[in-house]
Amino acid sequence: MSLDICFYFQVHQPWRLRRYPFREVGHSHDYFDAAVNAEILRRVAQKCYLPMNALLAELIERYRPHFRVAFSITATALEQMAAFAPEVLTSYRRLLATGQVELLAETSHHSLAALYSPREFAAQVRHHRAVCRRLLGATGRVFRNTELITSDAVAAQVAALGYGGLCIEGADKLFGWRSVTTPYRFAAAPSLVALPRHYRLSDDIAFRFSDRRWTAWPLSVERYADWLQGEAEALPPEAHGRGFLGLFMDYETFGEHQWADTGIFDFMRALPGELLKRRGFRFIKPSEALAHVPADAAGLSMPTPFSWADQERDISAWDGNAIQRAALTEAFALEPFVRRHHARHAADAVATLEDWRRLLTSDHAYYMSTKHWADGDVHQYFSPFESPYDACINYMNVLADLAARVGAPAPRPL
Repeated sequence: MSLDICFYFQVHQPWRLRRYPFREVGHSHDYFDAAVNAEILRRVAQKCYLPMNALLAELIERYRPHFRVAFSITATALEQMAAFAPEVLTSYRRLLATGQVELLAETSHHSLAALYSPREFAAQVRHHRAVCRRLLGATGRVFRNTELITSDAVAAQVAALGYGGLCIEGADKLFGWRSVTTPYRFAAAPSLVALPRHYRLSDDIAFRFSDRRWTAWPLSVERYADWLQGEAEALPPEAHGRGFLGLFMDYETFGEHQWADTGIFDFMRALPGELLKRRGFRFIKPSEALAHVPADAAGLSMPTPFSWADQERDISAWDGNAIQRAALTEAFALEPFVRRHHARHAADAVATLEDWRRLLTSDHAYYMSTKHWADGDVHQYFSPFESPYDACINYMNVLADLAARVGAPAPRPL
């Protein structure tokens, strides 16, 4: 039995809104907080992007050609790096130049367009490809939708765009008796391979690593490797002796969510060596995983969307309450007006399109979540607003100004 380990890291930064009171509607089109966005990007660069990229470069050099990883980096993050910390872009280009690092495709603005507008979804995928080519000199062959949101309808859109693989969440409700250590095909798009995330083993690093109440704390490399060994030994018959284990996580796990003094960098420095000295492990890139999936592999059916967010692992993190749904509906309702404004080559057409797309970034709806308990704590951790209602009021004020710019009716009162 052998197991292919696929590390994939999500890198994203939204364009955060400044406080935008109603009295500014019709008077100011400056929506985003450049100072806060620059401060956060530079902080994360120093704590996470730069040290972790250096560590990955070190591991690639030490274990070449055996160690490989993948990244999915949003265009909003790339453009903030270019503006506020260009040395980060340089470090990514160096990683990609090794040939051991793969880039994934996604939407440019980390949006929910796949659920609301197939046309805008396709446009953002093309835009992401163009930004990646311009800033990184590379593009992706395997797709990763915003927050791993996937359904039959999303899979069909991704397949229609020509991608061969799609990263998905290994949710219990989806897989049931099936193994998450085997790639599948989508029943709705048989040409597309589903690469599932092993959420428990991913979250052991991303969420539980520094939790002193966790029975496995402190997590040693040897113990974690034993767990992976257990997955290899439990491969189902349909795996034919070779499994796939997707360790997909937010890149800010390293240094930002799990601080350096937790030992997270030391853990990652030691893990590849521990696995490679054991028999039966191999690091692969997502595109390499596609080559091992038979054409008649079992198909997954996903009538409703799944994601990697919250305990529900559905889309309730973004449309779980009435204010979220209203805000998203109003934002996407602007699409024909924004496109018409753009097609007329209005003086601010490019800026207007970019402003609208920045407003489609999923984070804005995420801040409006009214969930409680552990999930609510996570939403509050990321939100710059005092409450979900403050986030919504601020967002709707901005939306009202954008609507006026493109000649659309004002958003309906909530």
